[in-house]
Amino acid sequence: MLTPLRPLLAACLLLLLLPGSQAWSPRYNNGFHYQDISHGNGNGEIYFNGVRLLVESPEISVSASRGSSVTLPCHFHYEPEPSAPRRTRVKWSWLPANTVSAPVSLQALAMETEVMVAMGNRHRSYGSFKGRVRLRRSAPGDMSLVINGLQLNDTGRYRCEVIDGLEDESVTVDLEMRGVVFPYFSQKGRYLFNFFEAKQSCKDQEATLATFEQLFTAWDEGLDWCNAGWLADGTVQYPITAPRDGCGGDDLAPGLRNYGQRHRLLHHYDAFCFSASVKGTVYFLKHHTKLNFTEAVQACASDGSQIAKVGQMYAAWRLMGLDRCDAGWLADGSVRYPITKARANCGPPKPGVRSFGFPPLSLKFAVYCYR
Repeated sequence: MLTPLRPLLAACLLLLLLPGSQAWSPRYNNGFHYQDISHGNGNGEIYFNGVRLLVESPEISVSASRGSSVTLPCHFHYEPEPSAPRRTRVKWSWLPANTVSAPVSLQALAMETEVMVAMGNRHRSYGSFKGRVRLRRSAPGDMSLVINGLQLNDTGRYRCEVIDGLEDESVTVDLEMRGVVFPYFSQKGRYLFNFFEAKQSCKDQEATLATFEQLFTAWDEGLDWCNAGWLADGTVQYPITAPRDGCGGDDLAPGLRNYGQRHRLLHHYDAFCFSASVKGTVYFLKHHTKLNFTEAVQACASDGSQIAKVGQMYAAWRLMGLDRCDAGWLADGSVRYPITKARANCGPPKPGVRSFGFPPLSLKFAVYCYR
């Protein structure tokens, strides 16, 4: 029964093979124009005259204070501009600071967490960002992400991905927190924290484990500390500005001494914590007598506040200029005082938070409160 069709099929095939003949094919309009291959340059090349999607950010890095709002810029446009609007979708995703590397590996990309997805007037936010993020949309093509109530753990690399059904382009913006890095060790002595204990100890002091970038910035600003501590990526390092024996040797250049990755359960070190600005106020409580630790806790409570934490004091010293030449109790049982303007009888000749360590809780000192 198929035999009568063969002459017809042969004729069609002959027509397709004739010079200058053009075969019919279903037309599919995807918004791009492809020049017919039969009118190319004879080398089998197809000319492409299309609309290109461009996604850009004027800033590769943004810094902000804890508790504030921050805008991560992202804009898209077409070259040339299409004659009709295109339906676009934007997705913001996030790679936490302790997993950021340059260049970003495929493994790191797989660890990205969705922050927000939006199409037209519809949008959805996810996880800890739910209810805290929105798109700015101040002009056509503006897909900048606004994050409210900035948290310490929000730092990292954010990806703005724009998809229009035909193309998919993205750009990244790093979010950094303005704050201060400080070394921290156990009440029982040095080098007693495994990684998870170090992470918890920073959290207990209203801080987080510092990232490599934060410790590097602190070193660049003069931090010198000859005890190794955990960082957020699981490495153990310490910053040296004045090389000397016992701190890597005096024959090494200044920099971060790096022990590399350590076993997070079995190895024990100190911690490098990072604290950013706080909404409240750290203040020296004027009291008619000195106090033991229990009395200090009660005195702050009676004043309508609570005893200050170490991270809060460091943030108040560095970011708010807290300066007081009086040693006082803090919540972890340590005794410290903040000096912004170094002067006689107030410790070393450089600004900093002076520490008396962890004296017996029965000794008498002043107290710093937080409200």
